[in-house]
Amino acid sequence: MLRIGITGGIGSGKSTVSKIFEVLGAPVYYADDASKRLMNEDEEVKEKLRSVFGEGVYANGTLNRQYLSSIVFNDPLKLALLNSIVHPATIKDAEDWMLKQTTPYAIKEAALIFESGSQEHLDKVIGVYAPAAVRIHRVMQRDNVTREEVLGRMSKQIDEDIKMRLCDYVIKNDEQELLIPQVLKLHEAFTPIP
Repeated sequence: MLRIGITGGIGSGKSTVSKIFEVLGAPVYYADDASKRLMNEDEEVKEKLRSVFGEGVYANGTLNRQYLSSIVFNDPLKLALLNSIVHPATIKDAEDWMLKQTTPYAIKEAALIFESGSQEHLDKVIGVYAPAAVRIHRVMQRDNVTREEVLGRMSKQIDEDIKMRLCDYVIKNDEQELLIPQVLKLHEAFTPIP
């Protein structure tokens, strides 16, 4: 089975592309959702987070996302510490999930595939590309945030052009080219002819 990654910057349309693959029958592992689940359910992850960030990281047994964000958002060292706890657990969880899949290919959707080293566990990586102006507008609309807030989030990811050059395939989600034909072409490439 092929292990395919889907990545792209914030607002690029990774989730939209992943949902199209799901409609075509490909199972999709959403790394962001999985990391949230692991921070709430995995006892080893929870213990590490408590030891690094204090007991306040959990309120009534549930991750206090606002508290954690306030600690790591403007502190690159603390963000790196958080990632050093969560990324390995999420990568392992994704590997375990992949082993259970029985389709010709399965997908891991993650914003930080290259930043986390996840590409080492994947056969191919698809990049979803959208120009910065389009991405900023999408995120402002989706999350009801300011342009400055979006730019702050974007600054924490590797440059989009570099990321796309690292990918094996690139899907353009620039509101000029249709998405579905691009996804169908890759789906056919990943699915053996009977």
